[in-house]
Amino acid sequence: MQNKVRIVLVNTSHPGNIGGAARAMKNMGLADLYLVAPRDYPSQEAVSRASGATDILENAVVVDTLEEALADCQLVIGTSARERTIPWPLVDPRESADLVFNEGLETAFVFGREDRGLTNEELQRCHYHVHIPSVASFSSLNLGAAVQVIAYELRMKFLATQDAPAVQNKWDVPAATVEQVDYLLAHLEKVLVDIEFLDPDMPMQVMPRFRRLFQRSRLDQQEYGMLRGMLTSMEKQAKS
Repeated sequence: MQNKVRIVLVNTSHPGNIGGAARAMKNMGLADLYLVAPRDYPSQEAVSRASGATDILENAVVVDTLEEALADCQLVIGTSARERTIPWPLVDPRESADLVFNEGLETAFVFGREDRGLTNEELQRCHYHVHIPSVASFSSLNLGAAVQVIAYELRMKFLATQDAPAVQNKWDVPAATVEQVDYLLAHLEKVLVDIEFLDPDMPMQVMPRFRRLFQRSRLDQQEYGMLRGMLTSMEKQAKS
């Protein structure tokens, strides 16, 4: 199950933190590291901090955008330490590990910048937010430490399942990917503008709330196809 989990670091400033994250991953049996536009990488400092986890650094996938890092994922969990304008499904690290093992989907854990975390837009791309319950008076965790906490909970869940019968996902159709949901939302936005439901000059929070709705409902690929087909029919009707 752990081979279905990737760790995604967004716009990391300090290469040592990439190495620290790689070490934390290898300690707990994780291997897939994605780096979104790191500011200084590759770097000898990252190799030094990895302390033997250089294979993870060598195999890390470096991409320019978060969209590229998440495109083929089916479940995305973003780390967040602050309240957001729009409430989002929130879990703690142990609950996030339960989600990974109960659902068996291609999963990404997304970690933000050292100084300001993930933006609201980036967090809206996540199905869930995970909050590490540190003390309020000193809540900021080092990036490597945050990865270690999540990786530890995944490891403990993995060990707990070794003596338990495997739970098979009985759903009849694979879950939609992040990329498919992005296409659906772009299509929906176009149709809503065409039928004058959505004013592009005053969009308010309409599309983020639709994103939250679709991500919360966990569309499968057949449902995705049905909705795309429905929107295409609406477009045709609007033009007739």
